Amino acid sequence: MESLIEQLSDSVASARTLEDLTRPMLEMLGAVTGLESTYLTTIDLDKGQQHILFSRNVRQLSIPEGLTVPWADTLCKRAMEEGRTYTGDVASCWGDSDAAKELGIQTYVSTPVKTEGGDLFGTLCAASSTQQPLAPHAEPVLQLFARLIGQQVERELLYRKLEKAHAEVVTLASTDALTGLPNRRTLVDGLRRLMAQAERDGTSVLVGFIDMDGFKKINDTHGHDIGDEFLVAMTARMSTSLRAGDMLARNGGDEFVVIGAGPAFDQAPNAAARSLAERLGESTVGELRLQGATLDYRGASVGVVAIDPRTTSAAQALRLADEAMYSVKRGRRAVANHRETASA
Repeated sequence: MESLIEQLSDSVASARTLEDLTRPMLEMLGAVTGLESTYLTTIDLDKGQQHILFSRNVRQLSIPEGLTVPWADTLCKRAMEEGRTYTGDVASCWGDSDAAKELGIQTYVSTPVKTEGGDLFGTLCAASSTQQPLAPHAEPVLQLFARLIGQQVERELLYRKLEKAHAEVVTLASTDALTGLPNRRTLVDGLRRLMAQAERDGTSVLVGFIDMDGFKKINDTHGHDIGDEFLVAMTARMSTSLRAGDMLARNGGDEFVVIGAGPAFDQAPNAAARSLAERLGESTVGELRLQGATLDYRGASVGVVAIDPRTTSAAQALRLADEAMYSVKRGRRAVANHRETASA
């Protein structure tokens, strides 16, 4: 027993995963019970299945890892329902189990494995193809191992929850809640990386500002819910006009920014900027069917510049794109005012 305690102490101290903990326990459980197979299962009550997660087999009986059987047919289910830990005569006790017949199980001992919250994870079992008595200390050792495995399961579940929560926090910190686009902080980080790569490659970088003209009127006329729907719909439309590798971000309010790799300086980067601006602008024009409203939108103001990363900072690049967008906006206003004057 002292040797078992030492082995157990070493296993618990060194285990980092459920498998690290379970495999030596299955060896120890086999030594204590004298049975041919020891194994840990998981139980999916929703699917009605039991799965052999880890197993250790010696001599004749073999319980294969990866085996999945119907939960309703298992010895584990019968044992749990009857509160029975052990039987040395499976055929007489639970002769209706097809799985036990196929595997040739005659002696069987098991206990549920539960998390500290009481949720059923699976079972810890030992079995043999011959009838054998329950060895001294077998049941308390089985119960102890099941508790330790349950605690490890709880730790791993907690770790996964923490990882998921961390990923959600990172996502919230880097994306715009309404549109799901990268936010301004993520945009600036992405622009700096893109400019560093372009400087190494000797290429330009395309930076564009998009402002949704008339957005305030949409909000005032139809309400903020329709305004939010409009921004989400515009996000989808603009995204279809981008190349793979371009980043569309929400700068705030009704302003968006797009960045992307541009051509080399001897390959007409300004023409590439104009082409991107035209695609983005055209994608925003047309009828929008929103919940409770249909809008015939005349398009956003889009300004795109091709910048030289060797001589321009990220902040300067964004400012130049912003200025280009406002130049387009002023031109559109001038055209609209001229048409109003001409029609008066």
